[in-house]
Amino acid sequence: MRPGAAAPIRGPDPETTMPTSLRTAASLPLLAALLLAPAALGAPPDEGAGLVLPGTNSSPFTIRDHAVVVEIEGNVARTEVSQTFVNRESRATDAIYRVPVPIGAGLGEMEIALGDRVLEGEVLRIDEARAIYDEERSVGRTAGLARETKARVFEFEVANVPPHGEVSTRYVTYEPFEYDSGLGRYLYPLENGGTDEGARSFWSGGTAVAQNFSFRLRLRTNWPIVDVRAPGYASELAVDREEDGTVDVSIQRSGAALDRDVVVYWRLADDLPGRMELVPYRDDEHSPGTFVLTVTPGVDLAPLDGGSDYVFVLDTSGSMEGKLGTLVSGVLEATRRLDEDDRFRVVAFSERARDVCGGLRHATRAEVARAVERVGGLVATGATNLHAGLELALDGLDADRATSLVLVTDGVANEGVVDPARLDALVRSHDFRFFGFLLGNSANWPLMRAIADATGGTYVQVSNADDVYGQIVLAASKVTHQALTDAELVIEGVRTFDTGLGHFGKVFRGEQLVVLGRYEGAGPAHVELRARVTGRDEVYACDFTFPAVDRSHPELERMWAMDRIHRLRAAQALGDEIVSRESHDAIVDLALAYQLVTEGTAMVVADDAAFAAHGVERRNRDRVDAERAASIARAAAPVRDDRIDTSAPAFPGRAPRALDSSRSGGGDLGAFGLGAAALLLLAARRRTTRADGEAR
Repeated sequence: MRPGAAAPIRGPDPETTMPTSLRTAASLPLLAALLLAPAALGAPPDEGAGLVLPGTNSSPFTIRDHAVVVEIEGNVARTEVSQTFVNRESRATDAIYRVPVPIGAGLGEMEIALGDRVLEGEVLRIDEARAIYDEERSVGRTAGLARETKARVFEFEVANVPPHGEVSTRYVTYEPFEYDSGLGRYLYPLENGGTDEGARSFWSGGTAVAQNFSFRLRLRTNWPIVDVRAPGYASELAVDREEDGTVDVSIQRSGAALDRDVVVYWRLADDLPGRMELVPYRDDEHSPGTFVLTVTPGVDLAPLDGGSDYVFVLDTSGSMEGKLGTLVSGVLEATRRLDEDDRFRVVAFSERARDVCGGLRHATRAEVARAVERVGGLVATGATNLHAGLELALDGLDADRATSLVLVTDGVANEGVVDPARLDALVRSHDFRFFGFLLGNSANWPLMRAIADATGGTYVQVSNADDVYGQIVLAASKVTHQALTDAELVIEGVRTFDTGLGHFGKVFRGEQLVVLGRYEGAGPAHVELRARVTGRDEVYACDFTFPAVDRSHPELERMWAMDRIHRLRAAQALGDEIVSRESHDAIVDLALAYQLVTEGTAMVVADDAAFAAHGVERRNRDRVDAERAASIARAAAPVRDDRIDTSAPAFPGRAPRALDSSRSGGGDLGAFGLGAAALLLLAARRRTTRADGEAR
């Protein structure tokens, strides 16, 4: 699954990962500079998670408790967020609660609790939901409304919080999960985004938790977890391992401000095989089934030979204020570390694009010195003309050399050509490897996803709480190694439909393919990954069985519907007016059928009497009951083995890793003890491989 298509829960632990090839060693410092700069900086207030305000500049609410419970089993992640807040006013007051959710997550459950009274949510067309909410509010009853204000930012309204009353809200999201190079990463977004100037004056209330903030992540997998890390939370982090292999990660804080993301990394054991895994759901033999298929290629992709070209496209618009200084400093330092066989180019863009270094330049001392002088003069100002930046960056690429384009932006394109169809046509007209780094929780991920989809590339949402060197190592492994090309994933034997199967283009080293779809009937099936590897056509396949009934994961239906909605949104952005209108209707139909909050729908939260009075069918209540029952049953049972190619492995080798411990030069640097020693070792290895004249 492309990072934009599903949750971008990806990224390594820097102190447990280290590439070994010449190309990786040469490129790591430059990627380090590009990622370290923006991710290490704070951002002005924007749309923070957990903010409870009345819609004015002063808040009468105190957040008493904030609790997060995440369950990840296989390739399914469930996040439940509960918050209790107190109205300090002597009158009933309305609250607004705005929160970013992880990319790819679908919101399908919300509750409001007042003492023993619990209000539940149902998804309706947005005008119908708003009408019910407004009516309940006008007569003085407590009610709630959840809607999507922009991509992956949800706004919750709570009407008539009682005077001096205590109210609890709870919502649940589901998302597909993927590993990258044997590393898991979960991001719970709390930090302000820093890209929406208009919101800064609005969100001025406090976000501190008066009593307790708790975060709990339960990892259930058959693959051994050897290390866990939560950057910035070392003193509060507790890791418990249960006999069945479950790993329980928890963070407890008192009086904490909800202004810093929680990012948890974990590393699977070395030498795990390439594999294919399937999680199905089918309620009965007469209904379509739903599945998530995960393919972890066990193919050893070689380092790229010869010099490569690197084009760095840097956003210097006003929305990058506060981030650009360190970004520029990092680029200046990084260019000094390139190999002379490499060529580099730096394009900066704001209202217009400019070539900072005068085209592709060999990384000689003289050229690097000139780049240092010119890049050092960049300042953040003006609007964001992303199309102009990419157009200039793609001009004059050398078809005979491997080219990697690294884009660092918050994605807030607001100048020049902003039509996604024209942007799509531009990037499809060239052959290059695309790697995007998206800054901030309110950044424009649909735009970055469009570029990644069009190029077969990848991107990652970078948090200020990230372990940045881990992101660097992961990216370096992809930039500096060959990829599977012309990749295609097909299933035969049982009819599948409305899937993400088909042509993937490039599959980079360490990537998993995570595909959601539907199936009809049951019985034997055959899956194949077809691709070109170092110029050869290869097929990796296995046989398996689609079950007639499997009720273990009813949430897969929502996840499939959300994935389908993302695909329709992409078609909507690139299509004409008729296609756009049809896509909008299809999105609303899917959202209503599977009870998801998205464009055109909203979730209204009320009591049974209100729903009955308005003739609302309780479809979401029934779906939630099934999902809760299944979650309880899974927690009480052993972790299920979802691998479908155990008896006849589909791949010839192990899954690639960002850190290849078998070639790390000997010695145990420890789980989280690489740091500067890793960089020194990389530099030494680079000198050795230069002398050999070959990347090992």
